[in-house]
Amino acid sequence: MNYYYTKITNYSFEEAIEKVTEKLKKEGFGVLTEIDVAATFKNKLDIDFRKYRILGACNPHFAYKAIQAEAKIGTMLPCNVIVQELDNGKIEVTAVNPIASMMAIKNDTLGGIASEVKDKLERVILQL
Repeated sequence: MNYYYTKITNYSFEEAIEKVTEKLKKEGFGVLTEIDVAATFKNKLDIDFRKYRILGACNPHFAYKAIQAEAKIGTMLPCNVIVQELDNGKIEVTAVNPIASMMAIKNDTLGGIASEVKDKLERVILQL
C-alpha cells in the first residue's frame, strides 16, 4: 500500500496550488497551513531548493469524528498535500493516504473515517 496518491500536472506551480486548493474545498477541506519548504531551507540553511510547498488540509467534519474516536489523533492531523517542481520542470501534486498513516492505530472507528477521507483525497488528486 502506498502512503500517498500522486499526479503530475500540466499546471504551473502556482496554478497547481490554486487548483488543488479549489478541489480540496469541493471535498470539504480547508488549507490550514502552508509551508514554503524552499524559502525555509533558504532562510534557515542557506540552501537553494526546488519549489516545494506543503499544504495542511483539514476537513472539520472528519477531524471532529476522528478526535472523538481517538483523542490523540491530532498528532497526525491535518492531512498533508505537497506541490513540488520536479527536475524536469513538471509539477507534481501528492496527498497522504490516511489509511497508511493510521495503520499503527488499532481503532476500527478511526479506520472507517480514514477510508472516507482517503476517498476524498484520492478524488482531489485524480481530478487535477
